[in-house]
Amino acid sequence: MLIDLGGRCIEYRFVRRRRRTIGIAIDANGLCVSAPMRAPWREIEAFLHQKERWIVRKLDEWGRVPRPAIVRGHSGESLPLFGTPVTLEVLTGRRAVHHQTERLLVSAPSPQRVAKVLTGWLKSQALDALTPRAAHYAARLEVAPPRVGLSNARMQWGVCTEDGTIRLSWRLVHLAPALADYVVAHEVAHLVELNHSRRFWSLLAKLYPDWRRARHQLELAGAALPIIQGAL
Repeated sequence: MLIDLGGRCIEYRFVRRRRRTIGIAIDANGLCVSAPMRAPWREIEAFLHQKERWIVRKLDEWGRVPRPAIVRGHSGESLPLFGTPVTLEVLTGRRAVHHQTERLLVSAPSPQRVAKVLTGWLKSQALDALTPRAAHYAARLEVAPPRVGLSNARMQWGVCTEDGTIRLSWRLVHLAPALADYVVAHEVAHLVELNHSRRFWSLLAKLYPDWRRARHQLELAGAALPIIQGAL
């Protein structure tokens, strides 16, 4: 569907749902509008015009986010490691990865194995970096250090289970440590409050005061993370 906002013709996705209010969401795929089943069009369009400046600003913000690069495991390709770009140098040989400042030397028996070797190393780096951070935040809440595992999720950064296990996306290894820390603090707060109640957000603010900004930055940074072809 189309609407004129700020002198621009903006395309948006529209759905009707069993809800009480009109909602809008903007991400890498653009604008999505959700409305109650019987909401009249005049109210929907009036709402969008009311939010015009916010919508245009958010669309422009997302428009500046680079699309994810496809990493095929070739020399010369780049990917972020803890927020800093590194360039791949692929060699043929026994499985090994060595980080040398701005380079990542990846040795694999064949080109088909490069992605597996690379992602295996990235996962180990993620676990080594994130586990002590979880223990750090748990200590601040005076709870036992949680068991930490990894997931392959691309957009669900973390989850805390009822048995006190925290699973974190290994792709956090691409992000600046401060952003990954926000995810860890968020999940550790769930060790005490397994919900998103007011008390939960209060605990998170104690662990990570600037969580609102981090959450927003994470949303943008996550949309630009590379896609490693053949990664599990």
